[in-house]
Amino acid sequence: MLTMGHSTTAPPIAKETFKKGTDLPSWHKYVILFTVSFMCLAATFSSTCLYPATPEIAAEFGTTAEHINVTNAGVLLAMGSSSLLWAPIARTLGRRTAYNAAIAVLFLCSIGTALSINMAMFTAMRVLAGFQGTYNMVAAVGFFMVGSVLGPAIGPLVGGIIVTFASWRIIFWVQTGMVGLGLVLSLLFVPSIAQPHQITEKPSLKLWGKSQVEMLKVFTLLIYPNVFFADLACGLLAWTQYSLLAAPRHLINPRFNLTSPLVSGLFYIAPGAGFLLGSIAGGRFSDMTMAKKIMQRGGKRVPQDRLNSGLIAFFLIIPASQLIYGWCLQYDVGGLALAIVAAFFTGAGLMAAFSSLNTYCAGKPSLHHFFFPERIANCFATEAIPEQRTAVIASKYFIQYIFGASGNAAIVPLIDSIGIGLAATIGVILAISGGILVWTLAKYGGEMQAFIDGKLGHQVETDDEK
Repeated sequence: MLTMGHSTTAPPIAKETFKKGTDLPSWHKYVILFTVSFMCLAATFSSTCLYPATPEIAAEFGTTAEHINVTNAGVLLAMGSSSLLWAPIARTLGRRTAYNAAIAVLFLCSIGTALSINMAMFTAMRVLAGFQGTYNMVAAVGFFMVGSVLGPAIGPLVGGIIVTFASWRIIFWVQTGMVGLGLVLSLLFVPSIAQPHQITEKPSLKLWGKSQVEMLKVFTLLIYPNVFFADLACGLLAWTQYSLLAAPRHLINPRFNLTSPLVSGLFYIAPGAGFLLGSIAGGRFSDMTMAKKIMQRGGKRVPQDRLNSGLIAFFLIIPASQLIYGWCLQYDVGGLALAIVAAFFTGAGLMAAFSSLNTYCAGKPSLHHFFFPERIANCFATEAIPEQRTAVIASKYFIQYIFGASGNAAIVPLIDSIGIGLAATIGVILAISGGILVWTLAKYGGEMQAFIDGKLGHQVETDDEK
């Protein structure tokens, strides 16, 4: 079995250093909560805000909408790998320094995107902005993650409204203002919380190199089926999520003879509302499922039991809503209203499926826990490998955003090639495949992890002990 490494004894000063982040008045903690959640919103907003403006951006730079979508796929790939860059910086210079530096990068790149004079500059600024991406989310794991849920839908909603009445560049000036506000709040209110190694080790190239090597070890965790299966299931969900978000302007406007991006922008209210409802309901059902399983096992907690709560979403809600969405649009059945309803249920199913996986992979609270804060502690008790939380989160986002980028880049050419009906069917097959992985993990995850533990026969060091 995995065991925690021998803990290092921190000098007496460590206690006082940790107090700087823990002994805060309630109002200060709420400001930190708002700041980190707001920055999650800004980060995910930046990844999707240009979807409704894709034709306008392509026309200005003399390229195609598909090329713009590929550029946005590069943003998602950068977001997925950003933790590999920022985690060593955080370990060397401190988490607060790295966090604020990541925000500053997004701020400067947002300005650069708004001022872009050609496609090369636009692409470079967008991809560089993506490199701040998931580090803000990893840093926010202990906080209320409303921003990461609503950001992907709010981005194109706001973008569609803006590009209808003004230049697409205003989207990125709005983003600049959001990130600038987040940076100011972070500099003023987010405290510095030192880790033991930062008290005993001074920043150095040696520490930087050691941190880089340790962060690359996240990929070794994929040998554990409970990590790999969960990460891959998140990736398969991300394909459906980003293919749903990337295509509305391309699908809706020509089918319903619309000339304005406003309607396709407002269309994102449907999946956004679904994301919100799915996260709240999915989180509650996840906790209820876990409590029921604990009772059935006579008080024994098995982390994999939580995953059973997402199976309805994997095998019923997502497939049914996606098939209705795709084939009804293919044959013009039900009009725009039916597409809106189907997109809502797809969004709800996605977040319901994500809820149990996010808690299992990273101990990340869902929106449900905002309404039931006393249950947040239960989230952190049911991770795949609690001793390696940061590395597990990094591996999750890496795989998740690879699939998200693939869906983002491929969906429009795929629709043009085989039609929205078959494209949606491919998404359904991927979602069901993810469900099979989750079912296997829920049923056999404990045995698979024990088998790998026995084969490896080594101790795993905790994140805090590094």
